[in-house]
Amino acid sequence: MTNLRTGGRILVDNLVAQGCDRIFHVPGESFLAVLDALHDTPTIDLVTCRQEGGAAFMACADGAMTHRPGICFVTRGPGATNASIGVHVAMQDSIPMILFIGDVDRGMRDREGFQEVDFPAMFAPLAKWATRIDDARRIPEYVARAWNVAVSGRPGPVVIALPEDMLMDMAEAIDRPRLARPVQDSNAAADLHVRDLIVQAERPVAIIGGAHWDAETAADVEAFATQFGIPLAAAFRRQDAVSNTCPVYAGNLGYGPNPALVARIKAADLILVLGARLGEATTDGYTLITPDHPGQTLVHVHPDPNELNRVYRADVAICADPGAFAMTMTVSPGEVVARTAGTQAHAEWLDWSTPAPRDGVTLDLGQCVAAMRERLGPDDAIICNGAGNFSAWWHRYWHYGAQPSQLAPTAGAMGYGTPAALAAALRRPDKLAIAIAGDGDFLMNGQELATAIQHGANMLVLIIDNGAYGTIRMHQEREFPTRLSGTTLHNPDFAALARAYGCWAETVETTAQFAPALDRALAQSGVRLLHLKTDVEYITPATTVTAIRNR
Repeated sequence: MTNLRTGGRILVDNLVAQGCDRIFHVPGESFLAVLDALHDTPTIDLVTCRQEGGAAFMACADGAMTHRPGICFVTRGPGATNASIGVHVAMQDSIPMILFIGDVDRGMRDREGFQEVDFPAMFAPLAKWATRIDDARRIPEYVARAWNVAVSGRPGPVVIALPEDMLMDMAEAIDRPRLARPVQDSNAAADLHVRDLIVQAERPVAIIGGAHWDAETAADVEAFATQFGIPLAAAFRRQDAVSNTCPVYAGNLGYGPNPALVARIKAADLILVLGARLGEATTDGYTLITPDHPGQTLVHVHPDPNELNRVYRADVAICADPGAFAMTMTVSPGEVVARTAGTQAHAEWLDWSTPAPRDGVTLDLGQCVAAMRERLGPDDAIICNGAGNFSAWWHRYWHYGAQPSQLAPTAGAMGYGTPAALAAALRRPDKLAIAIAGDGDFLMNGQELATAIQHGANMLVLIIDNGAYGTIRMHQEREFPTRLSGTTLHNPDFAALARAYGCWAETVETTAQFAPALDRALAQSGVRLLHLKTDVEYITPATTVTAIRNR
């Protein structure tokens, strides 16, 4: 009996073998053989998107939730260049993902054929591995290797170019069985040393979230941190690293953090970093904690040796999964060093994350978040946002539950929220996927509302419309006060636009209107959208345009 199959069929069979159950794509003639194989593969849900950037964001978000590669297919040339934004986010966010690109025929290569690009060269700086498959018989080998690369060490994206004629070839190939991610255990001697450092420290603080972070890791980290009374600070946009109900959760670092938390980080004598890379946003441009951190002991636990001592000098560097390390940290009750710092830091965060009414504001976003918190618990929703000042209200005031409850790009890419919410709605129908998008942010991928309607997604979209690219306006007012240039936006009626797609939608212009509109939205099913018209003067939860100008 022969197993002669097309390259497209071999590829799909091996994706199934590795555990793929969903593919996001924009169709292209360059991978018709794959689409044909998917016609007879009911175990894979094929999500047809409207733009490759949105499709790649969806795959990226799916990988963040499942901890296995999110899968995206696009065509060559413009399809691949559009999708590159998702690869960049997956890399900077340490998310497993595989982007497959339909490519020109092998015989056409190096002639600058129609939409030809050297994809391994283009994506080499953006991905963990970028390659091309020229022999259909080797597809199982490449797929298994790509899967392993994507999930191992620091997770990230893999890009594979697929020549169109190779996918049409008839070949025999031996399928590879599913691979388990290699587990990186902790080192017993190093763990004991770190435990001694924790016991001896007077002001320890932990920064958490990042590579290989899941529910089990969260439970182990919360257990030992609570035991020792260590404040847990979430890295930038890793606010669901532990449930925010954790008694020692201290809030998040990044843009606009709690000054009390910043003071704790600066005063810490021991900084324990679990899974985080200590990137620019988390460390306020490498100033909150400096790469050489004089007067502070830095313990860095990360599953990828290439991240250890890369930027920061670690006093103790441990190459291990954060969960494996955390499991070794718990001690018997008699060995616990009683500290109140963790509960004090949690109380400071609770105060910081409670929105007070803001004088003079027609539509107060802080009170909008408060209304959402009254109706939805931390574990009821997944908050998905792209980039922009609008996200600051939810970063500060929303209380996140157990992972996944936050999908937000640490790479700071605009247009992420709506595609991510669609991926969340399909992957976790037990939670309400909520996209929070600015007006500029939304229109970068707002067309994916059509995809959400087509695939029956259950999600809520909030568009925060201040008529500007708000973050850039803020920087512009700081550097060149009153000299506006290129940051003002003229927007459509977003509620009418949403209804044209088939969504339920309303416009909200005052604080008093928001809660009733939210109740009506929550009573609906399918895709719902609230268009919130805000004043650009109130540029962040903490300041105004006028205050920035007057500095």
